[in-house]
Amino acid sequence: MDWKGRKVLVTGGAGFLGSNLCHSLAERGAKVTALDGFLFGGGANPANLDGASGVELVRADIRDVDLRPLCEGVDVIFNLAAQTSHLGGQKDPLADIAVNAVAQVRLIAAAREAAPDAVVVHASTRQFYGRAQRLPVDENHPVAPPDANGVSKFAGEQYWMLEHRVQGRPVVSLRLTNCYGPRLRIRDARQTFLGIWMRCVLENKPFEVWGGAQLRDMTYVDDVTNAFILAAENTSCHGRIFNIGGCEPTSLHDMADLTVKVSGGTARYVIREFPADRARIDIGSYHADDTAFRSATGWKAHTSLEDGLHRSLDWFRTRLGDYL
Repeated sequence: MDWKGRKVLVTGGAGFLGSNLCHSLAERGAKVTALDGFLFGGGANPANLDGASGVELVRADIRDVDLRPLCEGVDVIFNLAAQTSHLGGQKDPLADIAVNAVAQVRLIAAAREAAPDAVVVHASTRQFYGRAQRLPVDENHPVAPPDANGVSKFAGEQYWMLEHRVQGRPVVSLRLTNCYGPRLRIRDARQTFLGIWMRCVLENKPFEVWGGAQLRDMTYVDDVTNAFILAAENTSCHGRIFNIGGCEPTSLHDMADLTVKVSGGTARYVIREFPADRARIDIGSYHADDTAFRSATGWKAHTSLEDGLHRSLDWFRTRLGDYL
């Protein structure tokens, strides 16, 4: 796809993944509108769009803004607006549903009227699978969301896939694993545990590792961005759901040791038991089988965990004040 002059809407466009996508699309010459409600506790940050020339930021809540004008004539919608906190969903499932399900239906209705032919790439999650019955996890693994947030996100994804089946809209859903890199929310662990780890390293404080034996396949943000763009460009992806993995699966303990190595040996960590409220919704070990997406697009994760940690810490080191 030639992105030059293409009209693109990125929901959640000031967040971690959305802003990185906005930067990449703008560099390709697309006309990008970033919609973000800057919800409390989310990943949106005005600094995320610094230097994104040509990106128009619309500060509005997807739950109540008139979405039709924002969808008017767009070629592609990258849909990353979501409430992502697991504990937040448990504490207030109605608010969770409002963003992750009801607002998705609002966007679908607006796009039907204003952009009936637009390609939609929906940001989804491996969270749906719950505790893995087998590893690696492919797209045929049973769905058993471990928490309310997973239920609401699954509903949102399925509304989009229904739009493909009933209306024929080209929709792709990407089920992401743990993503990290520049522009991540690092003030706490609401987006991923690596966020608070990196903050502690940069502030020369010990970080906590809960458990330690769990396996994860981390995906660096540049690889995630590339996956979204390839999903929009490849017609063979339309109407399909894909897992997106990352580097080789690594235990949290080994990941912590690697973080210490990348820091030059200055970082420190302590092992803790899972807090009770977290333990009830923890999914244990996970890593994705993303063979289907690799086969459809030629995509692969290029960034090793060690390289990604280096890049991330270097990027935040000079910008820490904007992210705390």
